[in-house]
Amino acid sequence: MLRTMANEPNSSKPSLRKALGVFDGIAILVGITIGAGIYSTPQIIAGYLSSFDSIILLWLLAGVFVFTSGLIYAELGTRMPNTGGEYVYISRCFGPFAGFMFGWAQLFIIRTSAAAGLALIVADYFGYFVALSRVGRIITALAVIFLLGVLNYIGIQRASIFQKLSTALKVGALLAIVIVGILFSGSHENLLSTRAAPEGPLSPLGSVVAALMLIIFSHTGWERIGYPAGEMKNPRRVIPLSLMIGVGLVVILYALTNLTYHRILGMEGMRDSTIVASDVLTVLIGPVGASLIAVLVIVSATGSINGTMMTATRAYYAMSRDGLFFKWLDHVHPRFQTPSRAIVAHCVWGGAILIIRGTFETIATGLVFTILIFYGISTLALFKMRKDHIGGTNIFRVPLYPFLPLLSLVLIAALIVLRAIFQWQNSAVDLIFIVTGIPFAFYWVRRREKATRMDKKKSGIKI
Repeated sequence: MLRTMANEPNSSKPSLRKALGVFDGIAILVGITIGAGIYSTPQIIAGYLSSFDSIILLWLLAGVFVFTSGLIYAELGTRMPNTGGEYVYISRCFGPFAGFMFGWAQLFIIRTSAAAGLALIVADYFGYFVALSRVGRIITALAVIFLLGVLNYIGIQRASIFQKLSTALKVGALLAIVIVGILFSGSHENLLSTRAAPEGPLSPLGSVVAALMLIIFSHTGWERIGYPAGEMKNPRRVIPLSLMIGVGLVVILYALTNLTYHRILGMEGMRDSTIVASDVLTVLIGPVGASLIAVLVIVSATGSINGTMMTATRAYYAMSRDGLFFKWLDHVHPRFQTPSRAIVAHCVWGGAILIIRGTFETIATGLVFTILIFYGISTLALFKMRKDHIGGTNIFRVPLYPFLPLLSLVLIAALIVLRAIFQWQNSAVDLIFIVTGIPFAFYWVRRREKATRMDKKKSGIKI
């Protein structure tokens, strides 16, 4: 028998449980996207630009870019509603080598690094309540990854319950910041119109690119909605609705939150802050605000880590099922019906990165640079799917095709090139991380081709 693909499960094996609906999809998208970015990047962005007007314009432009990309991913997800998300789209359109390189970057760079960084943020804010040594901080962060790994291991329904709860809390908390800002800011000076000269050695264009990288980092996560498609009740309905509603909600919340930050602190106050949301609430309602924001960031970051485990691990599982990774990962737990070994691999490598790299700041910009490369490849996959008529008839279609996908592709290419120019050393390091997967890609692709030839030979198919 020919080797089964990730979208063609073997009936003799346990299958993934189809339990996720639209609300689950929205919770996954919003829960992953709203992590620590909205609390850790605005004060850095304020150093690159001179006024709130220019800052909010970039946030809104990034929101339009993300929403447009969401439309593209909605069509990709409904054309190929299979577990694995981008890995499935890229492999189907550009072959197993490209698919492997995507999966390699996911496991060894993108998703596990994000989990490690967010776990450190959780530990930092937990340290607000309990004093932690350097070792205690690392142990706490490792414990966060372990506990969320256990939650995902024992069932996607349990992980989904936590995801919906954490998403509701984090959305409610961001709304609370905005509402508190409206109700209690009357007695405080409105600092939205304050200005300050940009800091740092970058040119004006370089500063804009650096700010956009941080803003896009705050939005990353929406693209993973297609990863658990094989566990959705009706992916052709769940994926587009989750993307449009979820991305729209995130963009609006981010704009309102930034408005509140700058109204209370102004440009100089933003730059002087390291915990901007906490400082805003402290100004408005006193010291209790710092405690509230510490809890908020813990909830947001753990929800983002959990959402990543619910989605990215399905890409590793799909790769293994396609014969492009260790066969050990091609396993669905017979009792819990989860890709349990892929979850274990994600947690182990995330813990290793946490110990090796140690800081959140070393992760963010490289993460975005790498993700943008695969956003571009996935957008190219849409053109190929349209050309080859992949996906049947019951699909969502991007409006204004091909104008919107082409515009998105141009913006992605421009950001990649500009970042490579203005931050070439960091970009070179990021590319080195990606290309380390090339020799492994050759090995696994050849291994799969050999296994496929043997399967055909055993089945009596002429090669």
